[in-house]
Amino acid sequence: MRDLAGRLISWEISEQNRSPGSARPPAFLVSEKLGPQLATLMGRRGYHALLSRTLALSQKDVVWLSAVILAESGDMGIADDVLKKVDAQELVAGSAALVAELLGLLVAFIGDNLTLRLVGDIWPALFPEGPNFTRRDNP
Repeated sequence: MRDLAGRLISWEISEQNRSPGSARPPAFLVSEKLGPQLATLMGRRGYHALLSRTLALSQKDVVWLSAVILAESGDMGIADDVLKKVDAQELVAGSAALVAELLGLLVAFIGDNLTLRLVGDIWPALFPEGPNFTRRDNP
């Protein structure tokens, strides 16, 4: 999951660099893109609970994630002054940890095939030959 999370974070960073003006942690962008499908799958409350648990687990290893505010809608936010204190490397590492935790929980709840299919539907360019957990060259 960490490899896949890293690929998603890298993708979102490159996308963010193409659209200036957005300085949000890349994990927030990944979560937002997964949000509609996950809310459909598990309901808004289920999606919120999943993100809440993801944050709780991730905060143990990544200090700045304790400042993240989770809205009822599932949107995540963090104060600009807190974000300014986090260097770019910490931001990427923390984002990858958060996304890896989210993907790990998804695998536990809905299975690896459905999780990977969901990710592949949202980020098809990451899986040019289709998502598949059994292949070594995929995340």
